[in-house]
Amino acid sequence: MAVSISHLGYRKLSRVIFEWQAADRALLLALFILLEVSSHWLWCLFVWWRQDIYGSYVDMDVLYPLWIGLTLMVLFFSWMVSRLSPIREDTGSLYKWQAIIVTLYSLYIAVVIIVMGYSSLVAGVSLVGGAMLGMVLIRRRYVWKAFLGHIALIFLVTLIPYFGFTIPNLRQMTIASFPLDSYNYLTYNEMTVIENAISASIFQNGTLSWDSFNQLRFSYAFFWRTTHIYMALPKAVFIIYMFRTLLLILDNSKAEIMQYANQDELTQLKSRRYGLTQMQQALLAMGDKQDFSVILLDLDWFKSINDNYGHDVGDQVLSEVAQTLLKSLSEESIVSRYGGEEFLIVLPDTQHDSAMTIAKQLRRDIAQHVIKSDDGTDFNITASIGVYTLTHDERARIQSEYKTLALEESTQPLAESQKPRKKEADIDKARTNKTSTQKESSQKTRAQKRISHRRKRAATEILKAQLPSDICQRLICIADKALYEAKDRGRNQVVSANDMLAAEKDKISVLYAIS
Repeated sequence: MAVSISHLGYRKLSRVIFEWQAADRALLLALFILLEVSSHWLWCLFVWWRQDIYGSYVDMDVLYPLWIGLTLMVLFFSWMVSRLSPIREDTGSLYKWQAIIVTLYSLYIAVVIIVMGYSSLVAGVSLVGGAMLGMVLIRRRYVWKAFLGHIALIFLVTLIPYFGFTIPNLRQMTIASFPLDSYNYLTYNEMTVIENAISASIFQNGTLSWDSFNQLRFSYAFFWRTTHIYMALPKAVFIIYMFRTLLLILDNSKAEIMQYANQDELTQLKSRRYGLTQMQQALLAMGDKQDFSVILLDLDWFKSINDNYGHDVGDQVLSEVAQTLLKSLSEESIVSRYGGEEFLIVLPDTQHDSAMTIAKQLRRDIAQHVIKSDDGTDFNITASIGVYTLTHDERARIQSEYKTLALEESTQPLAESQKPRKKEADIDKARTNKTSTQKESSQKTRAQKRISHRRKRAATEILKAQLPSDICQRLICIADKALYEAKDRGRNQVVSANDMLAAEKDKISVLYAIS
């Protein structure tokens, strides 16, 4: 399918980078070039048609060869975007045709920069805007080389006049100079052009009045400024629009990527990684007197469901159980799919009794939910649940132990780290026998600074520390033990890890008392 104007719709254009093939993007760039060159061709036609008015502002000897070159460019790019385009027929030569597009357009822009002036608005937009658009649509290496070539061209055009060479300029006119022996507010470029470009027909009796001079200056400036606007601003607006829409697409794509990364596609719950991240953030945000509860839920005999009904029905079960959890829990709860048929539920600021009540309600809701498969078979499913609550007292104890351990670990390696340095110093001394007191003093000073810096950094990290980095896995591991205890008790059970820990402590206390 060839590129046509219909492809340039508002929405289709905004997604061209992500949906079109490389050949289509190259053809789209060729179409953009065709539109730009055609607009310039129409400008030449307009100047030729009204040359009686604008002929004094334009060097017609330069305009005619430029117009012929524009005609050839229009014909070539018209053929390229047609249905017989070689890019569509021979994808293996795609890079070759991309290079041809970049080369021809670079030569064309180089000519425009020369005849329009390398400091003009057209040159700036063509140089920067064209490179940006090309980088989006075709191979970036070609565009980058062309851009560097244009930079070199600008320096060359700037230096050539100092070596006695004259560069053709479209703004040169029939020469009729006159003396300007007074200072005025004209810019240097305007004065230079006017001095070298006033038509003899404007003079009256060989003289030029200041009124005629001002009229000529304003007319000349208006013509060329409107020419620059005509040639540059539409292209600049389009390029800015393109990059605006591309940035919007990137923002949307980033949001979609984050959604896929943070959300389980099947159940629409939070993913395991994102659930753990939010769990960690919720732990750090806990108040001093708040408890923190974790529920780990596993569906019973889920493998047999996949074996008996198929994986599609198994996916249906996971999806419906996830919806049941969302309906039964508050918005403050963090619900994520932890594994295959395991679900992790985090309840910030929830005491153990409340967490157990919630877990028991979830078990009943899941057991009462009827799964209706497509083949007309109805069945129920049950879940085993483990619950653990980190109380604020337990959290304070863990935090205190962690800070103490971190302090010990941060100071102990500092003392030990001096031994190998000392040993290395002794070896060097034995080998060279050139130990210098000043060198030893300098080494000790540097070592003391390093030790002081490491101690300060360790102290800062300890002050910032709230809980161990693996605290989430610790809590989940404890809840997981309660979950397996629920399965050992016959499944479809809710077991409290806190009660299990309390029972173990009581058992240890009894054994200690007996011993």
